[in-house]
Amino acid sequence: MTTRFEHNVADTRYEIYLDDTLAGYADYSEHADGDRRTRDFQHTLTFPEFRGRGVAAQVVEFALRDAREAGFSVIPTCWYVEKFIAEHREYADMVGS
Repeated sequence: MTTRFEHNVADTRYEIYLDDTLAGYADYSEHADGDRRTRDFQHTLTFPEFRGRGVAAQVVEFALRDAREAGFSVIPTCWYVEKFIAEHREYADMVGS
């Protein structure tokens, strides 16, 4: 099984594909206040047929890495993103308001 990640800028979400089938995504809204740029992660979804495979964790980690590389702080409005950051403290420094 192949795994592919995409940042779908037009739909403001990060997507994960398993064997070229969309398996889930994490969507966000983007905010800017001067030089400060923030991505508010609002919802994470794994389609039912892909649940139990760590899909959500993989797409959230990809999204957080990409946001960090692009210089964004994050707001974990989505409960799953908040939980992921609590369990992976290496991303805690990204949380802003």
